[in-house]
Amino acid sequence: MPALQVSPTLIFDTLRDARVISASTMNARVLVLNASFEPINVCTERRAVVMIFKGVARMEEHNGHMLHSQLIEMHAPSVIRLTEYRHIPFERRSLSRKNILLRDHSCCQYCGKQFSPAELTLDHIVPRSRGGESTWDNLVACCKRCNHKKGNRTPEESGMALLRRPRAFSLHVNRQIMRYIGRADVTWRKYLFYESDGHSELCVRA
Repeated sequence: MPALQVSPTLIFDTLRDARVISASTMNARVLVLNASFEPINVCTERRAVVMIFKGVARMEEHNGHMLHSQLIEMHAPSVIRLTEYRHIPFERRSLSRKNILLRDHSCCQYCGKQFSPAELTLDHIVPRSRGGESTWDNLVACCKRCNHKKGNRTPEESGMALLRRPRAFSLHVNRQIMRYIGRADVTWRKYLFYESDGHSELCVRA
């Protein structure tokens, strides 16, 4: 790779029109590690390249493809590591539909089938009309069929068992999400400890 003497902004502008051999538009997923090698986030390939050229992160693994622009040629990153350690308050992750679906791997928590996000809704385990709150431990991903079947009842009243009790966002939940996103990328495996601390509890479409 040639010496990097150009500005990150210029690099980013030229990469907008880059020919990417992987035929993507630089939206491939990249695992982000803290300076301590702890996995903390997932970003796009485009964002990872900008972070590298700004000196915020360095490439730890690449996916075998090359990125080409008028100024540079470089491997497409698959894992990057921050150059400085950052404290990440995982407990402050915002409660949102997107994050609930990520936590539950886009699986209905009653029938266990996996759906596209558009095919899922959020179910209040204890219905709102009966005092149930919109919290991490009272919301689960639910398909429309199961949502209709459960209605304004609790799981026990409707005879529908949850696959697992929902949990608030935590470091463990965040790592499970990253495992799910990167399950097909072998370069992520040694950083997410698939083999050493359990499986990722993925749901499988029936």
